[in-house]
Amino acid sequence: MSILETPDILFEDNHLLVAVKPPGVMSQAGRSAAPDMLTLLKRHIKLRDHKPGEVFLGLVHRLDQPTSGLMVFAKTSKAARRLSESFRGRDVKKLYLAVVRGIPERLEGSFMDYLSKKVVNGRVIRDDQGDEAILQYQCLMQDKAKNESLLLINLVTGRRHQIRAQLSLRGMPVLGDRRYGKMDSRDREVPTLALHAAGLSFIHPVKKERLTFWQGPQINPSFPKALTEQLSEPLYFNDFLP
Repeated sequence: MSILETPDILFEDNHLLVAVKPPGVMSQAGRSAAPDMLTLLKRHIKLRDHKPGEVFLGLVHRLDQPTSGLMVFAKTSKAARRLSESFRGRDVKKLYLAVVRGIPERLEGSFMDYLSKKVVNGRVIRDDQGDEAILQYQCLMQDKAKNESLLLINLVTGRRHQIRAQLSLRGMPVLGDRRYGKMDSRDREVPTLALHAAGLSFIHPVKKERLTFWQGPQINPSFPKALTEQLSEPLYFNDFLP
């Protein structure tokens, strides 16, 4: 899709909206004039519903610009407050898929680090005074010839650049990462970061029922097509949901 098109909307009611962010699109407007999810979705709602005034749409979490995948937005201030509380309270399950430059020692495990609160030379780094960062992973596939793996990641906390930083710290940067990666010929073969927010599960802020969404990485061109076909079904939530 063109980055000026309305992102795909998977779910919408009077309280919230779940959409798919393409790689390269910002979560919200920055210093540049590049399109962002919040602006594109507000424009869509305003035109679709013929709203004369400003459209309210609350940003309750973010994805890095090169990362693709699921995002939830609040359509009321009450929903925004409650969803934000759910994200801060670790009540939201966030599953990511990543192609990484390396093979983990174990097929599943967890990483815990303290990451700097501020970016240092463009990166977050280990810092004993920083924020606790925890993720769990499962290795779904290995390509020993390329020394690459496909990981399913349960992001327990939600720190800035967390997945990218923690994987890079262990010598397994995400394929195509221009900030934390190796930036060799293999990284330059792919157009963007091979990191995709595939799964999102949370309690509806008003109806109090669990909503669960899965979107394979077909929107991200850095994932091989063979993988995107295999990852189109939500096979992995049972390992992480209560």
